Amino acid sequence: MALTRLNWSGVQQSQPRVYKCGYCGKVVSSILGWQGSKPPDQNQPDVPVTLQLCPNCMYPTFFGVDQQIPDVAPGEEVQGLPADVENLYREARNCVAASAYTGAVLCARKLLMSIAVAQGDQPGKNFFEYVEFLANKGFVPPNGRGWVDHIRSKGNEATHEIRMMSRPDAEQLITFIEMLLKFIYEFPSRVPIKTP
Repeated sequence: MALTRLNWSGVQQSQPRVYKCGYCGKVVSSILGWQGSKPPDQNQPDVPVTLQLCPNCMYPTFFGVDQQIPDVAPGEEVQGLPADVENLYREARNCVAASAYTGAVLCARKLLMSIAVAQGDQPGKNFFEYVEFLANKGFVPPNGRGWVDHIRSKGNEATHEIRMMSRPDAEQLITFIEMLLKFIYEFPSRVPIKTP
């Protein structure tokens, strides 16, 4: 993501805060921003809040009690992905950063389908057939079949049941999807091509 330097007015020095920026992904120490407080609710006192400027990208991050907005997307960027797979993987990660955990689980499920089609399976099949394709064609590493079934199960819960997914549910699936994407795309793309 290309970010430009921004100019802000009224910026003040504040207590240093170390955090991982939800925009640029860098771990930074910020001393620039704004201090404030959330007005009290009934018997609760003022809650201090800050808006910190990232010294790397200059985008603001809101901090409240146990809250960072935007939050950090879990997982890492994966190299060598087809555009549609890359966009869906980023969407799944960003869903977690936006506290949309059920959406992240649904994206993880859809990612398995997209990966299968990108690797040669036919569009329009059911989810179980895509999982079978990935497993039978060797795209799922040894002992990884249980993870694919876990994504299927969580995806089915998110799709067909009332229960909402949690952050641990979503982060767990994204961790596996990241590993699978590296196994299928990134590591093979790093092998030098031999010329005859």
